[in-house]
Amino acid sequence: MKVLILTYRVPFPPNSGYPIVVYNTIMGLLKHDVEVTLFSINTHKNKIDIDDIYDPVFENIHFHSYEIDTSVNYIDMFLNVFSDESYNVSRYYEEDAAKLLANVLHETEFDIIQFEGLYVVPYLDVVKELSQAKLIYRAHNIVFDVWERLAYREKFIPRRMYLEFLARRLKTYETEQVNRFHQIFAISEPDRQSIVRMGCKTNLDVFPVALDFEKYITAPIKYGYPTLFHLGAMDWQPNKEGLEWFLSEIWPDIEKLNSELRFYIAGKHMQQEFYDYESDNVVVEGEVIDAVDFINSKAIMIVPLLSGSGMRVKIIEGMAMRKCIIATTMAAEGIKCEHGKDILIADTPDEFYRSILQCITNPNKLTEIGENARRNVEKNYNISSIAVRMVQIYQQLINA
Repeated sequence: MKVLILTYRVPFPPNSGYPIVVYNTIMGLLKHDVEVTLFSINTHKNKIDIDDIYDPVFENIHFHSYEIDTSVNYIDMFLNVFSDESYNVSRYYEEDAAKLLANVLHETEFDIIQFEGLYVVPYLDVVKELSQAKLIYRAHNIVFDVWERLAYREKFIPRRMYLEFLARRLKTYETEQVNRFHQIFAISEPDRQSIVRMGCKTNLDVFPVALDFEKYITAPIKYGYPTLFHLGAMDWQPNKEGLEWFLSEIWPDIEKLNSELRFYIAGKHMQQEFYDYESDNVVVEGEVIDAVDFINSKAIMIVPLLSGSGMRVKIIEGMAMRKCIIATTMAAEGIKCEHGKDILIADTPDEFYRSILQCITNPNKLTEIGENARRNVEKNYNISSIAVRMVQIYQQLINA
């Protein structure tokens, strides 16, 4: 079976949500003798030097990439208002990239072509013209929903109006595309329901994040205690918004609980405003070399998202590392978890305060939640079982 996967980022190294999902998908397919070709947009923002990739998964696939500068151009942004295209999506399309993809399609006859996320869907017309493969769209989130929620929380009226405009364009585009594929993979049950409401008539299944648990080995009592931590890319607006809320509305009361309490903040593209919060009790580390080591060395994961869509991969990783996670309902959306058993849900400053107080005064509860979390993800997010089911659907599509 020959599968072509299209991505809007190079998924090497797998160091954040989208790359982890794609990387683990490829790993799972390779274990089932699927021949994988990967075509990636290599954006300037997340540019990867292909010559520096040393990875066994990479060595076992056919790889093609094309560099595109997807940064915001204010002239293009203004002109886009007078077009009927989504500016968020159109930035990922270039004619030369489409020509390179066409060459790949001429060289190989694929059985399955899988589009990983909305931003590679502009290449669908090229694929439809040149290939008879079965086409799959994997929705990593409901993109317009992210922008609608950001617009709702925006207080500056001109910016809110523009965010609403972008959300409307995205909603139109996203809705128009869902029935152009043979199969849709949603990353969570709430997202599946959203796609149904968008008028999806095609086959629709849920494929969540899949983890290789050999990577998530915890060292007993290795972490510092009491420590809180947040890990996430700060160029993703929901992460930035949520962390700002936690630091300004919640943290001032939390740090009074215990003079030894430390809050560690890490992630790519850390912005200067977060370094301004540094103190004896707040440590801003920026991008970390090894996210698993970072998670392993801390006690309590804080995920204060107020907007977003899809599934938070870092929560699944934290659960795999036996961490007690305190997250908003929004952050935990789509994850199979139970408040008080394998996660703590907090949506207000007072709820965060009481949850953190419970954790630092009752270490046994901290451990219990972490152990339950590990058992949960081993059952529901195992790379082996998810890969088996994906290959089965591939085969059904091919035989249809």
